Amino acid sequence: MDYDRIADLSVAIDSVSTERLEADTTSGFTRVTTLFSLSGPAENGRTATGTGEDVTYETDEHHALAETGLEDLSGEYTIDSFSARLADADLFPAGAPDREVFRNYRRWGLESAALDLALRQAGTDLGTELGRSLDPVRFVASTRLGEPPSTDRLETLRERVPDLEFKLDPTPEWDDPVVAAVTNTAPVRILDLKGQYEGTDVDVPADPALYRRVLEAFPEAIVEDPALTSETEDLFDDPDVRDRVSWDAPIHGLEDVEALPWEPKWLNIKPSRFGSLESLLETIAFCDERDIRLYGGGQFELGVGRTQIQTLASLYYPETPNDVAPRAYNVPEITDELPASPLEIPTESDGFGW
Repeated sequence: MDYDRIADLSVAIDSVSTERLEADTTSGFTRVTTLFSLSGPAENGRTATGTGEDVTYETDEHHALAETGLEDLSGEYTIDSFSARLADADLFPAGAPDREVFRNYRRWGLESAALDLALRQAGTDLGTELGRSLDPVRFVASTRLGEPPSTDRLETLRERVPDLEFKLDPTPEWDDPVVAAVTNTAPVRILDLKGQYEGTDVDVPADPALYRRVLEAFPEAIVEDPALTSETEDLFDDPDVRDRVSWDAPIHGLEDVEALPWEPKWLNIKPSRFGSLESLLETIAFCDERDIRLYGGGQFELGVGRTQIQTLASLYYPETPNDVAPRAYNVPEITDELPASPLEIPTESDGFGW
């Protein structure tokens, strides 16, 4: 497994600092994340810094972390022993988070920062250590149609980037005219039904009429996270339809993949959901063995977290419809210049990211 290639990398940490990042998003909320910076000795008496991003969604959790700080994580480790240290650490000293998955998000932010630091201290980059090449990353733009639904943003984005493809979130307001307008406006590669979320602001109740409508109108699109209920299950009896289904919200590790109602053909990989590098790379290896196709997923990262998920997509699944578009696509105002897909790899890279 690729994790074995990085598990023994040495990382020396002298200090840990945090910085809150904040920005408005296309989904109508203000995103707050925390940037972790881990610093330690480098060659020639210099200091190296590795960074990672905690994408926990509750703003109060980031404010609480800024007030309490983390326990002392300084010391000399390997990537594997630092991961074990985090498994035993209390990363939410102000109190348990509202959602258990937030523990994975915060742990991922620290593990990715430690990997970045270890690679920089060793004077290398992730692709070199894994023996993999960085390839240009195909990406889609993820956006919503608003209330009431409108294709205005799709049309403007396509004017700026004519070949742009999309990942969209259907809602019960998508009636026949809306669906027809979307099909006439832009190529949709992923439909995120958001039926696997519970207790969040993005939950979408199972709607058999909506499911049937979009399955028929977008016969080539990947269908993500349907809710399988007594009213919707029969829509997924057809093997061809099942082959289009992808899962996202339920996937936090290999056990979740194995527990799915059928072996999938597609998965959305959000690295922070896995918490640890070992869990992420173990799951990617399993999917590679089973010919399960992967694409990367974003979480409105505001800092280095975005380039790190782009790096992983570049190394493992560059040609699928990755939901890892550059950050410019996630801001409310559409700029005149937007990067086009595929996302070109940098001429130089080091650490974990580009």
